[in-house]
Amino acid sequence: MVFSRSSIKNKLLFFSSLATLVPSLGLGLLLFWQYKVIIEDNVTHQLRTLSDDASRELDYWFKKQSDNLRVLATSQAVVEGLAPPAGASPDPQAPRALPHYLRLVEEKLEPLLELTVLDASGRQVASSAESATGYVLPDPWPPTASDDSAILVPPRWDAARQGVVFSLGVPVLSLDDKVLGTLVAVVSLDALQSRLNYVAGNSPGDIVLVDLSGRPLLDTQQRLAQLSPLDGAVLRRLRERPDEPSVFAGHSQVRVLGMAKRSGVLPVLVVAERERAEIYRAWREVRDLFLGLLAGLTLLVGLAGWRMGRSIVVPLNGLAAAADRVAEGKLSVRLPIASNDEIGHLTRVFNQMTDNLRHSQEAVEAANVALQKKNELLETLSVTDGLTGLYNRKKLDEILEHQFANYRRHQRPFAILMLDIDHFKRLNDNYGHQAGDQVLKRVAAALSGSVRSVDYAARYGGEEFVLVLPETSLATARQMAERICQEVQAELIPYAGQSLKVTLSIGVAGVRVDDARADAVISRADQMLYAAKHAGRNRVHCTA
Repeated sequence: MVFSRSSIKNKLLFFSSLATLVPSLGLGLLLFWQYKVIIEDNVTHQLRTLSDDASRELDYWFKKQSDNLRVLATSQAVVEGLAPPAGASPDPQAPRALPHYLRLVEEKLEPLLELTVLDASGRQVASSAESATGYVLPDPWPPTASDDSAILVPPRWDAARQGVVFSLGVPVLSLDDKVLGTLVAVVSLDALQSRLNYVAGNSPGDIVLVDLSGRPLLDTQQRLAQLSPLDGAVLRRLRERPDEPSVFAGHSQVRVLGMAKRSGVLPVLVVAERERAEIYRAWREVRDLFLGLLAGLTLLVGLAGWRMGRSIVVPLNGLAAAADRVAEGKLSVRLPIASNDEIGHLTRVFNQMTDNLRHSQEAVEAANVALQKKNELLETLSVTDGLTGLYNRKKLDEILEHQFANYRRHQRPFAILMLDIDHFKRLNDNYGHQAGDQVLKRVAAALSGSVRSVDYAARYGGEEFVLVLPETSLATARQMAERICQEVQAELIPYAGQSLKVTLSIGVAGVRVDDARADAVISRADQMLYAAKHAGRNRVHCTA
């Protein structure tokens, strides 16, 4: 662009003066000090985020292992291994069946290295390992017969397995919440390595898990053998000042800036750290360059500034006022171009910027509308079973908790129908899984058409379905179950030129005053379903 003789460049050259050196130097030093503070704040934020994310990931991972172990403790094989069903004939294969089952589960669940079942007195009943780890149960154990009780042996280095492990035990409860024994698992903490690496991502900081004595257990750089324990004073300072940065000699014996966060589930500290020299390297380079340039430009500063004044202040004020209006959201502002110098060029760029902002705002609004529609679709998919279109297990749990809360608060009764397709495995074996999927879809459609608008239909798992009937007595629920049973029996399901017929076994149960949780109603309905199966199938059994 060609500028006139009144170019801003000429005005700057005539207006500069030597008096600008002192404020420039002071401002530069102030900026570098602020830059250093900003770097420290940014690194502190990075480390805090890193330790928080790693701690949350650790807690989530531990909860997943704990939940898996609690689910395993309720399995039929474990419960019957401790207390066979009343009246059942002794199974000569039972002594070998439970260890075999534990080994199969151990192979499928990667973090589990050993599973051991103890009876109520602490005696070993079965183990997935030929030589199981010995355990001493606390007294009393469990403190209460509930799903929340647990035994935790802190993480430790296992020389035999060449890795860091911890032990976790949960009680094995019968259907009536009697303690039958304990299920104990040896869990590999090394399985958390990939999750910590994912949390660290491209962050320049490192994550180190240490026990409460400061000994390293796991790190994102996978250099555990090279790491040293933290000094006692450093460890005490980190524990006393969580989420606050400290400078100390790190695990690699170099000065680091780091902080620690105590895990909420495991007796470990999540330490996030970064080398102090690396943090300030770029700051020192820029500082030295600034001082060198300032010294070299000292003689040139006095030539600038004295002609810079009103000729540019007025148009700059206009630009500032227009920028304030844009900041308030008034994107229709447009400035007149009064000159052909840098201010004029800046005015043209400003006008173009406001035009682009207007177009971007329209695009963002359109994108928000599209995103809202996608979010609504995702919300629907998150609570729906993909094959049948009914509610999934997660949504069913929410419905049951809501209905149970209404019952406890307002005495609003509800009933549950648990339905199972008879001989479904035989149907899959004879006609194939596609035929099974077709049957599941048709049964789900029949259930959807049979319930009221206030009822809920969900797929419980496999070929099992659950209907939740609010404001429904047991008698009414049984009548509905009988009708559904007859309708499904009468329906012919076309598949590959054939007509398939299926029947349902249904268990019916209603909420009771002495129920402590919604799971109790599901448990009774499941017992009734089991009774209907054993009574010959294609029938309804209801609790008294």
